[in-house]
Amino acid sequence: MAFSKNSAADLATGATPTELIDKRIADLPDWRGDKLAHIRKLIHEALPDVEEEWKWGKPVWSHNGILCTGEVYKAAVKSTFSKGASLEDPDHLFNSSLEGKVRRAIDFFEGEAINETAFKALIQGAATANAATKRARK
Repeated sequence: MAFSKNSAADLATGATPTELIDKRIADLPDWRGDKLAHIRKLIHEALPDVEEEWKWGKPVWSHNGILCTGEVYKAAVKSTFSKGASLEDPDHLFNSSLEGKVRRAIDFFEGEAINETAFKALIQGAATANAATKRARK
């Protein structure tokens, strides 16, 4: 995986964020590529007008601000929600970064099913939180 930490350098190749995410998924020959692709699909189902970005060398999905990232590690694919601490999580999907005052994350592991309904609700909740923040700034 030849992705730099500098997203400007990645984008300087002329690739769009969507193309960089496609490449990231294709470059992962194991379960992690499938899991990242599944997460991406669920995000698009939850918010069809979501914006794909490439920041910090990783996929980022935004809607009136950052919703979440798609980070890939050896043992997990992580989705970090920028305002996760303020989101309702009745199904307790958040299982990482729980001590933070702002962010929360979900570590997805090999062979583990995703609670699709709850994940989509978190995405929609994050979009609602971003919209409220945007309105409050006006």
